[in-house]
Amino acid sequence: MGPEVVREGLAALDLVSQRHHLKLDRVSFDLGAARYLKTGEVLPNSVLDDLRKCDAIYLGAVGDPRVPPGVLEKGLLLKIRFDFHQYINLRPVRLFPGVETPIKGKGPKEIDMVVVRENNEDLYVGAGGFTRKGTPEEVAIQTSINTRAGVERCLRYAFDLARKRRGHLTLVAKTNVLTFAHDLWMRAFTEVSRDYSDVKTEYNHVDACCMRMVTNPERYDVIVTTNMFGDILTDLGAVLQGGMGLAASGNLNPERAFPSMFEPVHGSAPDIAGQGIANPIAAILSAAMMLDHLSAPQAANDLREAVMKVLASGGSKTPDLGGTAKTTEVGRAVLAALGGNE
Repeated sequence: MGPEVVREGLAALDLVSQRHHLKLDRVSFDLGAARYLKTGEVLPNSVLDDLRKCDAIYLGAVGDPRVPPGVLEKGLLLKIRFDFHQYINLRPVRLFPGVETPIKGKGPKEIDMVVVRENNEDLYVGAGGFTRKGTPEEVAIQTSINTRAGVERCLRYAFDLARKRRGHLTLVAKTNVLTFAHDLWMRAFTEVSRDYSDVKTEYNHVDACCMRMVTNPERYDVIVTTNMFGDILTDLGAVLQGGMGLAASGNLNPERAFPSMFEPVHGSAPDIAGQGIANPIAAILSAAMMLDHLSAPQAANDLREAVMKVLASGGSKTPDLGGTAKTTEVGRAVLAALGGNE
């Protein structure tokens, strides 16, 4: 369903760009499951070189049960994240007015946080292997790689973000069990915090954080965490904010030496692909994050405001939100809220 949600996101992006006199040059790339199944290619070097020339990448979703697990994830998504040094995965967790959350008694005032996930290290590096694979004596090893430089640059990004928000940063790790890797995280966190005396800090074990996100989400402003834990926590966060269809994300190279990539948190959902019922809101909000990155904050805010109007009116209720709206209907509603034609 990647093309379906991106189509609506591009329409909204085009309209808001016109409103703000922004010139965005677009080029489309044929990447994903369909290409792999047809040609056996995932991400040719020539295409990677073309992507490198861009300022930003707008991704819908990739995936198909006919493709073996890990082929697209490692060969496309992780390769882009690693080769382009997109070491920050930024995921806002915000409940908008008009959207229901499964957490009773909580509303938009209580659910407004951002998760800063380290995006180039940890278990996702792919270090490990098998011994005696396929035998009763098989051993599988997956190694978590954490460097001081990688940890510190992530922490500093999170501290800077907390300083711009409500001034509170929580490190989430598992120092009581992962006594090497997360000892490095804790020591770096403590040392870097000395440069940010205006930011209040807290530490949570990841299991405690999961419980508190459900019972007391209002305690969190900015969360910084590892690649693996960030993957899990942000999916929990998506549920808090109303579902995967509303969750946006950015894979950032903060120095802008390489393009950053923006995508909805959800996957390709092949079971509903082609039915026109996928919620495009996450893709549209990802486009707003992309505009922020491209130094067009007012256009980004206008796009978010339009989404908020549609959500508040109930006009975005696709099946995942308990409604019957079609993908194109939600897209048209956002365009109308931007001042365009329905």
